[in-house]
Amino acid sequence: MRLATFLLTILLALPAAFASAQNFAPAITVDNKVITVFELEQRRKLLELFRTPGDLDKVAREQLIDDRLKQILFDRNGVSIPPEALATEVEAFAGRANLTTEQFVTILGQNGVAPETLEEFVRMGVIWRDYVRARFGNSVTITQADIDRELGQSGQGADGIEVLLSEIIIPAPPPRAARANAIASDIAQTRSEAAFSSAARQYSALPSRNNGGRLGWLPISNYPPQIQGLILGLSKGEVTAPIGITNGVALFQMRGIREVASAPKAPTSIEYAAFYMPGAGTEAGRNAAARLALDVDVCDDLYGAAQGQPADVLERNASAPSEIPQDIALELARLDRGEVSYNVTRGDNIVFLMLCERVTGDGFGGDRDAVASRLRSSRLAGFAEALLEEMRTAADING
Repeated sequence: MRLATFLLTILLALPAAFASAQNFAPAITVDNKVITVFELEQRRKLLELFRTPGDLDKVAREQLIDDRLKQILFDRNGVSIPPEALATEVEAFAGRANLTTEQFVTILGQNGVAPETLEEFVRMGVIWRDYVRARFGNSVTITQADIDRELGQSGQGADGIEVLLSEIIIPAPPPRAARANAIASDIAQTRSEAAFSSAARQYSALPSRNNGGRLGWLPISNYPPQIQGLILGLSKGEVTAPIGITNGVALFQMRGIREVASAPKAPTSIEYAAFYMPGAGTEAGRNAAARLALDVDVCDDLYGAAQGQPADVLERNASAPSEIPQDIALELARLDRGEVSYNVTRGDNIVFLMLCERVTGDGFGGDRDAVASRLRSSRLAGFAEALLEEMRTAADING
């Protein structure tokens, strides 16, 4: 069945109330191309289903503006994708969640997302990927020296840094965000370890609150790249400015820093599992997570726990540290392989996290081609972002 016919069939099957709720009023214009209120609402819902971190209204706006800029470029260069190829790409996208296209679109429809929204999201991503490769591919050359340097920068033979921190994460769901941020701003002013520990016991949602928020020595490379600089810039007793994370705000106090000659190599990828369990914020939910923690030793054990449940209750990811949502990355920073955490929540669900593996520069098993491929992708991404930034600067964006 052609994708267009299939999508039309699904759309006609959606409740009449859904269709009547559509608001096609202009919200933003990008060089006279319109982004409607409906498109913004749809993209936000899609991002929410994908569990995208951050301010989803802002992310949806930025993505759709970039999409309009890309489309202007595609129109100028006559770039498109045939319907049959797009159908294949949509099928592959759904397959990453172990679903058929029909199953995936049905789930989206149940959550108020139109089929066209998914189709457009995939279409834009595929055409942009292929356009960037075609335009900049010949400009990217990866040498053997580049590969050697990348492996060396992953920590081989280098001294490392470990930090001794105390931590606080204050829950900050939207109704309590202002209060939580005010408390965090007050705590950030202290340089007293005793005062910080007292605040941890009073406000922190982490188990470490029972120890005044104090952690043991950890490699700085365990922490998300986005905050490593913040931590290393602290003097003893100093506290970071409040760090916003999903439904929370984090603070760290420096208690010590040291160099070690045999530090673990900085990870190039972190493999972890996220199992979504009901009962966020309830004692029953935490008890269920605690029982599960006793039953699992490695990430593969979670497949048994997820058996018979919807495919999306268990995710297994292997991501660059910079690509991991910050609240999850902070939890993983404290874990060794096979250890678990269930402090993060998403909506009504507890996110039961298990660290599967930290992959370092030599974790490619000697496959230098894999290193070269990753470097090529990174450099192409740099060209793509530079092109987009140039287009943003030149565009007339209103709304």
